[in-house]
Amino acid sequence: MAENYLVTGGAGFIGSHVVDELIAAGKIPIVVDNLSSGKIENLDPRALFYEQDITDQEMMEKVFMLHRPVALFHLAAQISVSRSVREPEEDAMINIIGTLRLLKIAAKYGVKKVVFSSTGGAIYGDEVKKIPTDEEELPKPLSPYGIAKFSTENYLRFFSNELGMKYVVLRYANVYGPRQDPYGEAGVVAIFSERMLQNQEVVIFGDGQCVRDYVFVSDVAKANLLALEKSEDCIMNIGTGKGTSVNELFTQMKRITGYAREAIHKEPRPGDLKKSILDANKAKYLLGWEPEVKLEKGLESTIEYFRNELVSS
Repeated sequence: MAENYLVTGGAGFIGSHVVDELIAAGKIPIVVDNLSSGKIENLDPRALFYEQDITDQEMMEKVFMLHRPVALFHLAAQISVSRSVREPEEDAMINIIGTLRLLKIAAKYGVKKVVFSSTGGAIYGDEVKKIPTDEEELPKPLSPYGIAKFSTENYLRFFSNELGMKYVVLRYANVYGPRQDPYGEAGVVAIFSERMLQNQEVVIFGDGQCVRDYVFVSDVAKANLLALEKSEDCIMNIGTGKGTSVNELFTQMKRITGYAREAIHKEPRPGDLKKSILDANKAKYLLGWEPEVKLEKGLESTIEYFRNELVSS
């Protein structure tokens, strides 16, 4: 009998790329997504899709009962750091309570392994001892979003110890690439791409000196599948180990798009980190994973995707 793999948030930006990797590997993905930020057109039609919210226990139980997935890729989340600062209760309802209910059902129906999409920026906070930051750093999240991700990591350890449901936590750097939402608050590369290609004003919050580690989405999707096959009960960073300031990013993207205007600077947003770069040597050692797509190439691919989207819309 063929094994099923459940992907929550599978119609979203990162989730849909994980679905693509599963299909390429000959595995059957069952996708659950409420389409709050995901899009049906992101999905390969070979994936089985349920438009469903992970907080609806009754419906989620039916999905697990029907398909008996052997593994769960959990990517469904409230993804905006700034929204989590404004609405911490809503963030906790989705990212903590929703996840906890999901894990209980997964354990009940015999899921052997959970690959959880966590955050490597928001979880460590600004008071890190080392940059690039490795997994030995004690998380000190500044935002409810980061707090929720760290809470889930601890719950996963509990479920593994108590019920034997194995897990791998992937703490992502700033993921970018095709299918990212250019209209949300998260995803600076997508937002810049869309606005530059339409010759609209580009806003940089603060002085533009905030530094991020930008990792391409296809590399992140590959890490998810490697985590499924190669490791268990561990936490690892997924990033490039290289930092790029928002100002540097703007300059690179300006050159690629031919954008002629200067950026508009506005007040910094609450909850945004000053500097976040991840050390991913643990993923290299345990998974054999390394980022393959360099920033310039990734930016070119992303901008080309948005250019085609604009032409076809």
